[in-house]
Amino acid sequence: MAKHDTFDIQHQEATQAEKALTARLDRETEASDIKWLMSNRRGRRVLWRLLDQAGVFRSSFSTTAMQMAFNEGFRNFGLRTLDLIHQTCPELYPQMMKEQTDGRSDRTNQ
Repeated sequence: MAKHDTFDIQHQEATQAEKALTARLDRETEASDIKWLMSNRRGRRVLWRLLDQAGVFRSSFSTTAMQMAFNEGFRNFGLRTLDLIHQTCPELYPQMMKEQTDGRSDRTNQ
């Protein structure tokens, strides 16, 4: 087991810089992945379905506290995903909404 030297400031700064770089690269990769998904109609459908299943577009209320907490956990995931979409490619969100609205009217007219 390696000893941790609390007085080795250079090592601590290097470790902190490495962690910051890794976190930045992870965020950039995640943003790139979302842009890639949102650039395709099929990807937008998948994301819309996930947002819908997460309960982003409905209330999470339940008379049972545990069920409501469970619903809120799902909804929190969906809201974080929605925020990621708005942060990375906000111009594609209205297109995704329009496609879903058009798709519903197509299905009801069949």
